[in-house]
Amino acid sequence: MTTNAQPTLRLRKLFFAALLAVICISITIAVYQNRPWKIPEAAKLRRNPIQSSPAALAAARAIYLDKCANCHGQTGNGDGPDAAMYYPSPASLADAKRMNSVTDGEIFYQISQGRKPMPAFKKRLSEEQRWKLVLFVRSLSAPSSPIDHK
Repeated sequence: MTTNAQPTLRLRKLFFAALLAVICISITIAVYQNRPWKIPEAAKLRRNPIQSSPAALAAARAIYLDKCANCHGQTGNGDGPDAAMYYPSPASLADAKRMNSVTDGEIFYQISQGRKPMPAFKKRLSEEQRWKLVLFVRSLSAPSSPIDHK
């Protein structure tokens, strides 16, 4: 092997090792982001202090359309115009089976705390707005949803 070939071989090995490291890190991040939510038991048990009403749902709909619809979609199917940009994909809020398996407290926690790529809304929305949003999110999976599906 010539003297010029040795630095080239070392550079190739270094490049290959760096490429393997990037692949491993990417896989680790993908797995980490797609993990189940870890919601504290106390948060799961929280009850929504806001009663469902047309006024509460209308207020929450405005918030949803402003803050959530770009990813979760107008009707909550996870098909908003920005949804394809994110991994994991936004959840379908219209899936009745999925939504019936979580408590209001869990939904409130998820809205409040967020998780990449979803932002946290604890500082962006008041507690009352977040609870109203829980009501609206629930309405997306209800059989006779109060939203306009056009």
